[in-house]
Amino acid sequence: MKSITVFCGAGLGKEKIYAESATEVGATLASKNIEIVFGGGKIGLMGAVADGALNAGGKVTGVIPTFLKTKEVAHDALTKMIVVQTMHERKMMMNELCDGVIALPGGFGTFEELFEILTWAQLGLHKKPIGLLNVNGYYNHLIAMMHHMEQEELLSVRSHRMILVSDDIQDLLRQMENYKAPDVPEWMHEEEV
Repeated sequence: MKSITVFCGAGLGKEKIYAESATEVGATLASKNIEIVFGGGKIGLMGAVADGALNAGGKVTGVIPTFLKTKEVAHDALTKMIVVQTMHERKMMMNELCDGVIALPGGFGTFEELFEILTWAQLGLHKKPIGLLNVNGYYNHLIAMMHHMEQEELLSVRSHRMILVSDDIQDLLRQMENYKAPDVPEWMHEEEV
């Protein structure tokens, strides 16, 4: 993988471990010469990821909509900043620029980005690995919910396996490197006559 999109919060969270982990993710990706693509913000966990990579000599590309850039939340020291018009264009561009995705802790925006990229994978629109870094057990309830969705047969085993989970960035990257996307979803095959 040459580039990874990182979804994460614009806040720092309650515990210091969130910012420390975000900084570690940035530095780790930089040490592996993996470019980071992210939402372009200088605040919260987004800023920590970017600064962690930049301080380690890594490349960081931000993708930010005009309305957020004008609110002075744009990071001003990135390798590259791409300004788009809408949030949807932002997600499309972040997807186009990456070979995989990692979600760190975050709020509604992070969840929305994560689930959209998962939905695109489920529909066969991309075959990129999607990782969930479960820092400090942040995603435990979501992981339990996904198991429940599978048990209730509202999420297929195949789709559930599309999301890779770890609380360790090195382990998560190994899983992502070894990821093999499933073929076209079974429910999308035409019935044979």
